[in-house]
Formats: sequence, structure tokens, C-alpha cells
Amino acid sequence: MNAQFLEKTFYDVFFSTYQTVLKGGFDEPFYLACDESGVSQIQYRYNYASSALHEVSHWCVAGKERRQQDDFGYWYAEDGRTLAQQKEFEKFEVQPQAYECLFHWSCGMKFDVSVDNLALPDYDPSPFRNVVLHRVSELIENGLPNRVSLFAQALFARHYQSSESLVIPHLRECYENYCR
Repeated sequence: MNAQFLEKTFYDVFFSTYQTVLKGGFDEPFYLACDESGVSQIQYRYNYASSALHEVSHWCVAGKERRQQDDFGYWYAEDGRTLAQQKEFEKFEVQPQAYECLFHWSCGMKFDVSVDNLALPDYDPSPFRNVVLHRVSELIENGLPNRVSLFAQALFARHYQSSESLVIPHLRECYENYCR
């Protein structure tokens, strides 16, 4: 998937309402609540499409007050977390990674969870993956939040040259195939 495709799609869907852009080319992801021109930036690593979708997912989780703070006002535990810290990290990552999964599938990309911790080389991500997939299933069956729905629909329609209304059946099929 082309990162510029994601940037353009994000811009077309959200800029007029949220004055926010998706921008790659950075060493580390960061959310800049407002630059000198009054525009917020979702900054992602280099030109990595998965990084872009992950950062958009965090933006979709953040409410209005959080979107007014750099990096949404959150503290981030870097790579090197202990097992206890890793489990705490995963509690906060379920929702954004569920959204990220939906975005990946909406534009034809494969998805797997990220535990984002090289300090635990033998760590088994299966329990975390199962919790994220359970949340994905709930979202597909119960409805997507507005921003998640808008972005997933746009990604799907543009990537597959298809009707936005087919995104939920597509996501349901992706989920079923993933779980086989």
C-alpha cells in the first residue's frame, strides 16, 4: 500500500472538518496538536503504511480534548518494557489496534498485532492478538465509530473501486478468513 494514498484519503475525508493531516517521513510517530498554520499533524515513521494506519487509529480513539494536546497527552513506555509493563501497554492498545486492523483490511493489507517490545524476544503475542480480534469482531457486528467508519469506507471504496456500503461485509469476510 502506498503511504501517499493513505495521506490523500485521510486529507479528503477529514481535513475540512478537523484541519488535520497525515504526514510521513519522521523517525518517530508523533501527534502535533497544532502547527504554526493551525493544522494538526499525525506524523508517522518514514513512509510506512502500517505506521500511518496505526497513528490514524490513535487519532480515532482520541476525543476532542485529547486531540488538542501534543501526542494526545499520553505517556509512552518505550521498547524495553518489563512483562508487567507490557501487559499494561496492551490494555491501552486493544482499541487502536482493533481500528488499525479494520483499516488494514479495508485497503487490502495484511494485519498482525504489534507488541512493540524487542526486550521480550520470547513473548507470545497470541493472547493479545485474541483480545484485539475479539474487539474487531464486536466492532464489525455492533457498528464502527464515526471517524473509523468514514476512513474505512473511503479506504475500501478507493482501493477496491467499490461501493463504500460493502465495507462491513468485506471486513466480516476478512475476519472469518483471518480466524480460520
